[in-house]
Amino acid sequence: MGRCWFLELLVVGTYVWLVINNVGVEGYPTEDLVKRLPGQPKVEFKQYAGYVDIDVKHGRSLFYYFVEADHDPDNKALTLWLNGGPGCSSIGGGAFTELGPFYPKGNGRGLRKNSMSWNRASNLLFIESPAGVGWSYSNTTSDYNTGDVSTANDMVLFFLKWYEKFPSYRSRELFLTGESYAGHYIPQLANAILDYNAHSTDFKFNIKGIAIGNPLLKLDRDTQATYEYFWSHGMVSDEIGIAIMNNCDFDDYVFENPHNISKSCNDVINEANEIVGEYINNYDVILDVCYPSIVEQELRLKKMATKISVGVDVCMTFERRFYLNTPEVQKALHANRTNLPYPWSMCSGVLNYNETDPNINILPILKRIVENHIPVWVFSGDQDSVVPLMGSRTLIRELAHDLKLKVTVPYGAWFHKGQVGGWVTEYGNLLTFATVRGAAHMVPYAQPSRALHLFTSFLHRRRLPNSTNFQ
Repeated sequence: MGRCWFLELLVVGTYVWLVINNVGVEGYPTEDLVKRLPGQPKVEFKQYAGYVDIDVKHGRSLFYYFVEADHDPDNKALTLWLNGGPGCSSIGGGAFTELGPFYPKGNGRGLRKNSMSWNRASNLLFIESPAGVGWSYSNTTSDYNTGDVSTANDMVLFFLKWYEKFPSYRSRELFLTGESYAGHYIPQLANAILDYNAHSTDFKFNIKGIAIGNPLLKLDRDTQATYEYFWSHGMVSDEIGIAIMNNCDFDDYVFENPHNISKSCNDVINEANEIVGEYINNYDVILDVCYPSIVEQELRLKKMATKISVGVDVCMTFERRFYLNTPEVQKALHANRTNLPYPWSMCSGVLNYNETDPNINILPILKRIVENHIPVWVFSGDQDSVVPLMGSRTLIRELAHDLKLKVTVPYGAWFHKGQVGGWVTEYGNLLTFATVRGAAHMVPYAQPSRALHLFTSFLHRRRLPNSTNFQ
């Protein structure tokens, strides 16, 4: 009896010591545990947020938000999500607008549950990268002069240090996902991880797949596709479309102004952009736009700013910015620990990103990833004119040809809830291109249910269904 009492006392004493010393019973950092976000609905899963110090000497730290799967997290994979830019926030984009567990409420002062969150299928990790994005920062100003290589290297360092906070995830399956300029971030991170694994005699990343949505892969082809999209969707006239085809050689197109194109090409492109105008959301051409002056006044007056267009709240980005700049929210997230001299914003105003890096052709990097037997999925919302599906589809077909991969799933419709979810093709059981019908640049934002279906299929290495299922 006395021995049982002693063991019980020992267990209680150990528990108290762990809590006092911020070790956490599960080995996770209790100082990063998010107890509850302001205005958050009750949930059963845990959330963590805080900083990982990448370079102590420079004072360079990246902010993260980690959400456990809503069911059986110990037996589910870890999925990273990155937004693009370059220089835009994965917390604001992925976590609180697209695929995370919560959306901001219409008054910008609370949260509502996202019933189609990807944490139904996986543990989710969002990182504001590189330093200078969102709440990530450096005390060394020169660190804000950055580019693709340093961003990828910092992300490898981040993971190695994050695994020290969450050691049980070191051996967990890792999936890398993102959208837009993450078409650079994610493949180059995977490439850096392959390099790390090749040289490490100890720990190796358990990378199992990458999936990138509406990704920038090859600037000249993706830019050409934008003007093809404008013409094919009736956004510019035949005359403008023909003039662009006759005057523009996009093979020479570069990111830096004036883009290394002829004056006649530049003139007709400017004319096309003027005709499309500022009253269309190029990232989702079928949605109405949200007018900033009106919505910001409504938020200040505690009114609902929500404006629904085709089932989507097009004012969510303003509601999100209002919410994330609330001091109580930042405190709950352990964010902004250095009291940055600027408010949180979706895309960085301090970053000086290398202007030649967007010109990098990502296809050779994707080729190496596939050659290492890591599945690659590229998916495209079909309402996006910024990185349209026509460019991505062509590039993936060219990559498959270069890899000598045969078609394993002929191009055809895939189905979700008895309706066409989009179209899909697969090459060599490793390379998949899929469209998401009715989605746009931010696929999970416009089509959350179809996006979750696609993500779950990718995660479990299942092909998207090619027939209806009304069960």
